[in-house]
Amino acid sequence: MIRFYFNGSPNPTKVALLLEETGLAYEPVAVDTRTGAQFAPGYLAINPNGKVPAIVDGDAVVFDSNAILLYLAEKSGQFIPPASDAKARGELLSWLMFVASGIGPYFGQAVHFKHFAPEPVPYAHDRYQYEADRHLKVVEGHLAGRDWMVGGAYSIVDMALWGWIRMLPFVLGDDAWSRYPNVRKLHDAVASRPAAARAVALKDRFTFKAQMDDEARAIMFGHLKKAG
Repeated sequence: MIRFYFNGSPNPTKVALLLEETGLAYEPVAVDTRTGAQFAPGYLAINPNGKVPAIVDGDAVVFDSNAILLYLAEKSGQFIPPASDAKARGELLSWLMFVASGIGPYFGQAVHFKHFAPEPVPYAHDRYQYEADRHLKVVEGHLAGRDWMVGGAYSIVDMALWGWIRMLPFVLGDDAWSRYPNVRKLHDAVASRPAAARAVALKDRFTFKAQMDDEARAIMFGHLKKAG
């Protein structure tokens, strides 16, 4: 049985989607990052970076959401092209890393400076809004005439992207969907899958701290505690 350490944020949600899609047996373990559970010694032994998600599968320990997607897709033999198909495999790895190194970090920083910075930082806000938009425009152009990101089939790249784009209005504003119709089409196609509904609902089976109060900010944004 796979132990899946998670909360309701984008990266764990996309892993939950793959677990639900593959039918692999798993035990969800809630990690409440607003109370500092990610820094408990037991969890740091699993992920020294103190982030979610992570999985433990027998002797295998895997952290970072995109590494987990690759691991589980290979384990199940689903939602990933075979290693023998070099063209499709190269395309999938390229776009998966694009999400890992671009969409995720820039979306995360765009959210931070839009919603959580203790004081306005116009330069940082504008930079990360620009980069989040720029990366999405790359995806928007790539999806023109396509239903899915790679190989004409639903894959872990679509799952990785969906984990973030489902938060698009929170990242780029309430009117954001109107600017990326191809991205919206992919989002809706993934969101309509029963596995996606189960992945989103997983967090509701557990109690997480809802308030982003001073204590939670100090835990999640360690530089604030140091500054104090």
